[in-house]
Amino acid sequence: MEKRKLGRTGREIGVVGLGAWQIGGSWGEVGEDDALATLEAAVDAGVDFIDTADVYGDGRSERLVGRLIKSRPGLTVATKMGRRVPQDPAAYTLDNFRAWTDRSRANLGVDTLDLVQLHCPPTPVYSADAVFDALDTLVEEGRTAAYGVSVETCEEALTAIARPGVATVQIILNAFRLKPLERVLPAAAEAGVGIIARVPLASGLLSGKYDESTTFAPDDHRAFNRHGEAFDVGETFSGVDYGTGLEAVRRLRPLVPEGMTTAQFALRWIIDQPGVSVVIPGARNPEQARANAAAAAAPPLPEAALRGVREVYDELVRPQVHHRW
Repeated sequence: MEKRKLGRTGREIGVVGLGAWQIGGSWGEVGEDDALATLEAAVDAGVDFIDTADVYGDGRSERLVGRLIKSRPGLTVATKMGRRVPQDPAAYTLDNFRAWTDRSRANLGVDTLDLVQLHCPPTPVYSADAVFDALDTLVEEGRTAAYGVSVETCEEALTAIARPGVATVQIILNAFRLKPLERVLPAAAEAGVGIIARVPLASGLLSGKYDESTTFAPDDHRAFNRHGEAFDVGETFSGVDYGTGLEAVRRLRPLVPEGMTTAQFALRWIIDQPGVSVVIPGARNPEQARANAAAAAAPPLPEAALRGVREVYDELVRPQVHHRW
């Protein structure tokens, strides 16, 4: 698998990683055996970067990843912190950071985290010097080797990129979210900050497997968060109305080269964007993990396909999302 530098971490990682939200919770039931088999399949397929969070299954995802890394040396694991408490900027203190990272280190079974990220904190947090001083202290104390942020908006990303200690920015980037291409990716590249592209399949919409009759389990965020009832609506289907998303996928499908799935096309589109360090699709089973990893071996998309993605975005998706995030 092609390797790219992960921003200021100094690490080289494969361009397709694995997002471990699905094996934690909020995506319907994924049994422990299935979750572990999915992790193993991803690594066997060349994945060496896994992104998790302390809030995914309230630590379940971290603990499962921790079981994996005991027998799989050489992996880079990123986790996130801050969403297990009420979202008040006053909660982002050094004492809390120490407690949160101690819990994640215990869940993962490591002395030092490879990368810890603020998990979509309240916007004022990005402008608080004390927050980033505290993150620097975590590095000095050896609790984490590096830190980054996971953001909701492009403006939050740009504020974070200006911080000299920020190693990575995790942001929603996919064929339904083109705004980061305008300023965020160029700014990150200039600063040497890594870009972790999350929600790459728009909660599965860009897999091309859904239609108007598809139903989701009650404990799946695609059922309970379509209007932002539980967290930012941009996390579910990238904030695109479900019907609009289905129509956009139907228009994208003719652009998919022979031999590729729609999901692999969507992942390859992200890989082809200058400045992207790694894309982190999730997976619920080994088959999905292997298919996602295979996108790294696909050739770059032809220029006509790139134009087609832009045209579909401009016509159908831009009016719903571009001004919001």
